[in-house]
Amino acid sequence: MDYQELLRHAMKAARPVLDRGRPADYIPALACADPQRFGMALATVDGEVHGVGDWREPFSVQSISKLFALALALSHGGNALWQRVSREPSGNPFNSLIQLESEQGIPRNPFINAGALVVTDALLSLTGDARGAVVDFLREESGNPAIDTDRAVAESEAGHGHRNAALAHFMASFGNLHNPVDDVLGHYFAHCSISADCRDLALAGGFLARHGLRADGSRLLSRGDAKRINAVLLTCGTYDAAGEFAYRVGLPGKSGVGGGILAIVPGRGAVCAWSPGLDAAGNSVGALAALEDFTERSDWSVF
Repeated sequence: MDYQELLRHAMKAARPVLDRGRPADYIPALACADPQRFGMALATVDGEVHGVGDWREPFSVQSISKLFALALALSHGGNALWQRVSREPSGNPFNSLIQLESEQGIPRNPFINAGALVVTDALLSLTGDARGAVVDFLREESGNPAIDTDRAVAESEAGHGHRNAALAHFMASFGNLHNPVDDVLGHYFAHCSISADCRDLALAGGFLARHGLRADGSRLLSRGDAKRINAVLLTCGTYDAAGEFAYRVGLPGKSGVGGGILAIVPGRGAVCAWSPGLDAAGNSVGALAALEDFTERSDWSVF
């Protein structure tokens, strides 16, 4: 299969829709991103890496980091986490407070903001450094030691993160955060503000394609836990548009408001597409179009 040609076709499919999206403006540090930028990378379980466009341009991973935080929390013996966060689609925006009150401070899934705050809290308790755990993992799996938190973006998020603070305090009132709220928020903003490129993320997502095995062959997760994370990615990874993403792309995937989408093909590899312009649900318009074209032209789908 000519992966490079598939990626070129996907980029061509994305170009006409790039101007339909707008960069995230509620985080000022992200608002100035150029919506015409586009990159895409593919990493197979056999070690092949391919890319097109701005695939080596670092961007703010934002909610894509929630996938790695969850995997690391589970790998450190955090299965009790599932008593504190559910695994159901939310049907509401990723930063909604509505369901928390009626559901006693238990977030619907680990990929909306409330759920990711609980995961960050658990990872902080398990490791002592939730941000550092995610950064170290990304560096090791991608082979890129330069991956780090973009402090300017983290400060921008913290300065405008009132809704996330409200979510955290509300869950703390139900006893669903075990660390001080300010500590949890600091680590959450810091790992969401990690800067990485499409290549880095495609390589880092390979452990889910390898059914829980890291790049060096060591086991991060059991095969069952890797399967379960992929399942939650499929149903919850793209916020309240997960059904649309499954319909159009047919892969487990996690998006971020920095414009990236990381998708997994168990047994085959991982693919990451990036373009900063977002739709109303917070997903990249260009990345979604590219991934849809890619799965239409290839046999990389779980369906």
